[in-house]
Amino acid sequence: MSFSLHRGSAPLMVSMPHIGTEIPAELRERYVPRALDVEDADWHLHRLYDWLPALGASVIQPRFSRYVIDLNRPPDDAPMYPGASNTELCPTRFFDGSPLYREGQAPAADERQRRRRDYWQPYHDALQGELERIRAEHGYVLLWDAHSIRSVIPWLFEGVLPDLNIGTADGAAAHPSIGAAVKAAAAAHSGFTHALNGRFKGGFITRHYGDPARDIHVVQLEMCQCTYMSEQAPYGYEETRARRVQPVVRAMMDAAIGACGTLYSR
Repeated sequence: MSFSLHRGSAPLMVSMPHIGTEIPAELRERYVPRALDVEDADWHLHRLYDWLPALGASVIQPRFSRYVIDLNRPPDDAPMYPGASNTELCPTRFFDGSPLYREGQAPAADERQRRRRDYWQPYHDALQGELERIRAEHGYVLLWDAHSIRSVIPWLFEGVLPDLNIGTADGAAAHPSIGAAVKAAAAAHSGFTHALNGRFKGGFITRHYGDPARDIHVVQLEMCQCTYMSEQAPYGYEETRARRVQPVVRAMMDAAIGACGTLYSR
């Protein structure tokens, strides 16, 4: 199985599409050696979000690295942010823009289609199915798309990112009250900077699945890794930092859950 899915009891689902760190054995020799350290993974999110079982959340996580397939990119590989640097459905570059593959070893069109079939499609079939199950049971569903990234990556964005980057596809993926509630929860913690629909508005998962008219609301949180871990190899989890930011992220998620509860208690 290329992913794990835990089915919960609450109207909450959490996707962590970039947490995977495995690269299949048959592909490893084609990457440059540096790629095998999977430096651009969303490290340690399962540990950071350790309260999810207590919330009754459904959680989906892939095994394989985004270097194999990027589960948060559209199947037609259209750029998510036109005019800016983008990584592809089957990425060919690190986040600094340098090549992932040895010369001549990047996947051709037929291999990209195979990876889409073998890795991308099963994840999205499961994600879609679980969203529909939850919505049918509860009348609505909140999908929280959890991500993390280094705070400074010049190839992708200028300067330093805010610590907490909330995305609702400019309000199209979630009811405006949900985005406002999450932003307010972040703003209540002055030790961390935040933005709503700034550089990161939400990737494919946010934009594709977010459908407030069908009672499916999606919030993406792209948080800077410096808030909870070392951004340098070997990318260790920093317990002291994590203990500071965990209550903030929990408060943001609780605010989204509360806003949903208000919407559907009317």
